[in-house]
Amino acid sequence: MASQATPRYTVPGLTVQDAGLLIEVLQQRLHALNDLHLTLKHVHWNVVGPHFIAVHEMLDPQVDRVRDMSDDVAERLAALGGVAHGTPGALVEERSWKDYSVGRADAIAHLGALDIVYTGVIEALRAAIKTVGDIDPATEDLLIEQLRDLEQFQWFVRAHLETAGGALATVGATTEKQAAEQAIDR
Repeated sequence: MASQATPRYTVPGLTVQDAGLLIEVLQQRLHALNDLHLTLKHVHWNVVGPHFIAVHEMLDPQVDRVRDMSDDVAERLAALGGVAHGTPGALVEERSWKDYSVGRADAIAHLGALDIVYTGVIEALRAAIKTVGDIDPATEDLLIEQLRDLEQFQWFVRAHLETAGGALATVGATTEKQAAEQAIDR
């Protein structure tokens, strides 16, 4: 993929080889963000139960911000001389994770599953920041800003899953379904 990602030109101060690496990293971030905003809307549409309205309304600003993040990543990718692949087919073909696995469910179950989703997105983003950090401070800055927002969104989700004593219902869960079950059982 490196040869496909290596642009003919890039921003001043970067080599096209370094830009190619940045483009590869940003393409994966674009896929993750596009997947996340669709997942958040899926939850928004399929959440039920006594916490419905709180979760339903909490998610719309997250969706809007994640869509803005996608746009920022795609525009940075293009500025570096790359092509932002934003089609559903490219996302499905190139992603390294499975589709969101919870359908119509209780709000707390969805929040448990979203905790796992946010953990995956945040861990991959932190790895991306490490990769780009020595190459390009502008791309690093963009990703760090997004990291802060995504961590805040996960905090919002976790606030519904935490006991007054500070125990998190999803501790030890490794799948969305497992986290959803643990959240309901707390």
